[in-house]
Amino acid sequence: MVIKKHMGSLWQKAVNFFTKGHQRSLDAKKNIAGALLIKGISIVVSFVMVPLTIHYISPAKYGVWLTLSSIIGWISFFDIGFTHGLRNKFAEAKAKGNTELARIYISTTYFYVSIIFLLLWVLLLSANQFIQWHKLLNLSPADEADVSRLAMLVFTYFCFQFIFRVINTILTADQQPAKASLLDMLGQLLALIVIFILTKTTSGSLLYLGLAAGVMPTLILLFANLFFFNTRLKAYKPSLKFVKKEYAKDIMKLGGKFFVLQIAAIVQYETSLVLIAKCFNTTEVTNFNIPYKYFSSLHMAFAILLTPLWSGVTDAYNSGDYDWIKNAIKKYMQILMLFILGGVVMLILSDRVYDLWLGKNVVTVEFAVSVLCLVFFSTGMFANIFVSVINGIGALKIQFYSAIIASVVFVILAMLFIKVFNLGVKSIIAASILTNVFGYIIAPLQVYKIFYKKSKNPVWYK
Repeated sequence: MVIKKHMGSLWQKAVNFFTKGHQRSLDAKKNIAGALLIKGISIVVSFVMVPLTIHYISPAKYGVWLTLSSIIGWISFFDIGFTHGLRNKFAEAKAKGNTELARIYISTTYFYVSIIFLLLWVLLLSANQFIQWHKLLNLSPADEADVSRLAMLVFTYFCFQFIFRVINTILTADQQPAKASLLDMLGQLLALIVIFILTKTTSGSLLYLGLAAGVMPTLILLFANLFFFNTRLKAYKPSLKFVKKEYAKDIMKLGGKFFVLQIAAIVQYETSLVLIAKCFNTTEVTNFNIPYKYFSSLHMAFAILLTPLWSGVTDAYNSGDYDWIKNAIKKYMQILMLFILGGVVMLILSDRVYDLWLGKNVVTVEFAVSVLCLVFFSTGMFANIFVSVINGIGALKIQFYSAIIASVVFVILAMLFIKVFNLGVKSIIAASILTNVFGYIIAPLQVYKIFYKKSKNPVWYK
């Protein structure tokens, strides 16, 4: 009887958690719960895909795949900040109840992003014939033809995928991140199924891997655009008559700053893999990526919880609800402590997990690299709380200049650690930690000055 009463009390608390409170908070809670389940499946899928892919093509070729994917990832920043600008502008328009303005922002973004990436696709296919991939990635000349064909394939699906991914930005800005996560998970799951079929029916092929990993997510995103703009988002359906050049400038005024911040992100993880391939070899890329991916699961899970914060802050800031923002920061800091403790447990178990995950002696991971990855993602999670608040209110000037300086210092430190101190792969992650000072020092200070100190100095608000 006591147990039944206790269970009933717990159930009522759970119901109250999702039904009582500010509507903005309720929407966030429901989306977090859904996204946690969906992203949990995504994490499992991505972890299963690693050993499956490595055994399908070999650790060295998997390193080639990772490095090429990271280079292709650079082109995502050629949207010149449109999608991040849209995220804030759509949330602002919706908060003010201006459906037509929101539709203008969406239509204008789709139009210009489509033009940018279709032109970029043609340019990349033309340039591919002049790139010597075996020299760039430190490979045998015999691999040139396969890697060149793979690059053409990845260029194609990535450019089209980026156009269709605008729907994810809209869903996230509309405080529906769970649905955006669902699209990513379905794409990954279908890719995993196809790769599994390939392992049973073909010999290891980088080209087949590229087809499986790229085409499935692209098809899911295409279907999502057709579905959502004919159902829930029908009022915001993009149309050429709503494309306004002057609003493109409005999006870009904010989005241009995000563009530079994205470029700074390139110089870290994306460039890291190329530096490792060039200074060491593609097998070391795999050895680096394994602990990075392992501890990034912490960051991914925390990011799920954090996803509603950005758009929630935009809505709260434009509504003058500063208490909601301060309360959200406090709760996220409490959650962060649990994640860091979980990271310590993951570190203790890391060697055993790598063996169970990939098989014994498949890869060689230094314990020091695992430690540095934990530090990197722990400081990153702390930083992301405050960076999300800064991004939500669009006060990007300090972050803008910090990112430019940090990206230059990162390359200098990485090469110094590699060439002078001979720290090997550890050089990359150590340089990343040391140069991410905006996130864990400057951003918290800026948030404090704006919401707690209420500083009159305009520099904090720009």
